[in-house]
Amino acid sequence: MTAAIAAGHPATVEAGVEILQAGGSAADAAVAASLASCVGETVMTGLLGGGHAIYYDVATGRMENLDFFVAVPGLGAERRDAELLELDVPFGAELVHYAVGIASCGVPGVPAGLDELWRRHGQLDWPRLVEPALRLARAGVVMPPAQASCLAMLAPVMTMNEGARIYAPGGALLEAGDRLEQPGLARALELISEEGVRSAYSGSIAEALLTLMDERRGLVTDEDLVSYRAEWNQPVEVGYLDARFYTRGGLSDLPETLPRLPRLQGLAEAERAVALAEILDSERANGAGDTTNITVVDAKGNACVLTTSLGLGSGDYVPGLDLHLNSMLGEADLVRGALEPGERMESMMAPSLVLEDGALQLAIGAAGGTRLRSALLQVAAGVLDEGLPPGEAVARPRLHASQGRVQLEPGFSDATVAALEQNGLEVRVWPAQHHFFGGVSLVTPNDAAGDPRRSGAAARVP
Repeated sequence: MTAAIAAGHPATVEAGVEILQAGGSAADAAVAASLASCVGETVMTGLLGGGHAIYYDVATGRMENLDFFVAVPGLGAERRDAELLELDVPFGAELVHYAVGIASCGVPGVPAGLDELWRRHGQLDWPRLVEPALRLARAGVVMPPAQASCLAMLAPVMTMNEGARIYAPGGALLEAGDRLEQPGLARALELISEEGVRSAYSGSIAEALLTLMDERRGLVTDEDLVSYRAEWNQPVEVGYLDARFYTRGGLSDLPETLPRLPRLQGLAEAERAVALAEILDSERANGAGDTTNITVVDAKGNACVLTTSLGLGSGDYVPGLDLHLNSMLGEADLVRGALEPGERMESMMAPSLVLEDGALQLAIGAAGGTRLRSALLQVAAGVLDEGLPPGEAVARPRLHASQGRVQLEPGFSDATVAALEQNGLEVRVWPAQHHFFGGVSLVTPNDAAGDPRRSGAAARVP
């Protein structure tokens, strides 16, 4: 097995490669890469967000999911009167409604999840895993085109409060090629290295976060933090072609969709597009929360796929630490019914592994909110069914179908557009590839690919 990593930013990949070359396991590399993503991909994710992971231990054949998504806050305290801030964000050709502000912040899970993953499957010392991210925070990181494009779209939120200093220094919004400076993150990572995960739940970071909550009438309490735990559980197993697909259920809808996915090999483009649109069409809204994914396989064949997110981000930052708060309580697509303090919120994340005859064939995950399922399935089918190389499967134009409308990236033929319309679907063709259509990272036994829509990258480690 060739060790490899794919992720949403070159710096994230470099951190994982460094740890793999130092003898770290897939878990070690995923943790280090995730911490680096919390520096280099702060328009997509952050240390105070939440996530899900799946891990495959090749020695035991054991497959496990790890839930470290955000929890509903408010334990041990009366509800405060902070209100959500409503706004509309132009997301490419779509106008998407959001709710942000301090009242949108749920109990963060990323620190606990990374710690739990390391404790169960890691090999290197914890401070060693923090080193790449810490160096990145001290030096600053260059903004790649996709991150700069996303920042421009989310500027009203990203530059709220303390964010203006970070993302619009001197009053000018950062552009592609500019250096993103977040000196407070260096201090935050020093605390994570020195105090371990307890810093975020009962130590120095927790103290600073709770002070902010008190000042701005936020909902997260001391009891919320000290009671939070990352949770291991069994993945959902679904047959696909001659393989077994291991993933998670919940709002992902992957277990329900995979059995309905038709064979795509040999279909003309128009036939393929119509078949996918019919299967993927849903009644859910086009929410656009930002997310990132990391996929790692080590030389022994252990595999880890890890997805994290801040949602859009609340627009509030922990003073002195440059930590952006999540906005999960404001994500309409995640709020299903009453929210009870202490309960886990729902998520569409679906880190996945595919085995055939006991051998790992594909490790894959995606970002993209309600487009996550569409992106992941199209790329997975491209590799497993149509036999495409990972890079080609990721780069190929995608579609997203919802509520009778099909969004198409450029590259589909006029005949495909006509076929979709003849099937009663409204078609919108976008002018360029866009991160609206998700960000996929995947590793196969001999190759890996990151998504160009997110300025993604991949590397094999000899």
